[in-house]
Amino acid sequence: MARDYHDPDRGPEHSQEYREHGRSSLPRRLLHVVAPHSHEAADKVDPAMEGSREGIRALWVSLLVLGITAALQGLVAAWSGSVALLGDTLHNAADALTAVPLGVAFILGRRPANRRYTYGYGRSEDLAGIAIVLTIAASAALAAYAAVDRLVHPAVVTRLPFVAAAGLIGFAGNELVARHRIRVGRRIGSAALVADGLHARTDGFTSLAVLVGAGGVAIGWRWADPLVGLLITVAILFVLKDAAREVYRRLMDAVDPALMTTAEDALAGTPGVLRVSALRMRWIGHRLHAETDLVVGAGLSLTEAHAIAVEAEHRLLHAVPRLTAATVHPDPAAPHAHASLEHHRHA
Repeated sequence: MARDYHDPDRGPEHSQEYREHGRSSLPRRLLHVVAPHSHEAADKVDPAMEGSREGIRALWVSLLVLGITAALQGLVAAWSGSVALLGDTLHNAADALTAVPLGVAFILGRRPANRRYTYGYGRSEDLAGIAIVLTIAASAALAAYAAVDRLVHPAVVTRLPFVAAAGLIGFAGNELVARHRIRVGRRIGSAALVADGLHARTDGFTSLAVLVGAGGVAIGWRWADPLVGLLITVAILFVLKDAAREVYRRLMDAVDPALMTTAEDALAGTPGVLRVSALRMRWIGHRLHAETDLVVGAGLSLTEAHAIAVEAEHRLLHAVPRLTAATVHPDPAAPHAHASLEHHRHA
């Protein structure tokens, strides 16, 4: 008896955390006609929709902050003739534009599921995450190239105090954007937005290289700027590793093992559940989906087994944050309950 409700209903008697699970679907409303469970339809917020709105707001903030940062740095770069600062300005401007694929992904992810994309368009965020990881990789390559080129062809930089100040502005702008993106990304469960925040943080380190390089030039160490640039390239590679691992795990349907433990405890604690025989969870965008097989008493009626499945789903949705869909299948505690399927499972 599989059940899949994409927007489980919650009533006002529950806490705010529980009510954030979303609005009820038509099948759930029909179910409550025959199995009452006091809920109100008013004042509900779809967490996936709200998450997308938060993500889009975060991207607008990023565009604004990085746009102002790049504009200020560009003015100083044109005035001082600093090639390093010009490169950092272009880098920050390009980073601001990475908000575009994420914005498209968030908007696309709000489209409803259909007969071709039956799980909806949430995976578009993961595709955007791939683009961001590639951007970080390109940033590392460009940083390395610029550092080596500066070692071979030293450049003369004037108005060093203004160049140093522009480097600090670049660091501050990127760090503000990084913290905002990472915080919002983790809150709404968007791996792509977290990866983009990590990318912004690497750009902040690049801006600090401008500051350190300017200090080195001021005391006559022309090699200081390219040397620091090489060290920052190594730091970018470490950030690239972390961001790539996060996006890879999301694409491979990995979840935090602690979430699995929480879900198993909630299911096993449901009255009437004898054993949790299978549990699978996966992220689709920033929405979490679950499928589970539960062993119940062999002598139960269909109605009784159904009631246990409803309560198990109810507990699961309350226990696991950002879980918006669950398919619960009760199996009777009887030998060879799936005998006719064995040859398919071992094929």
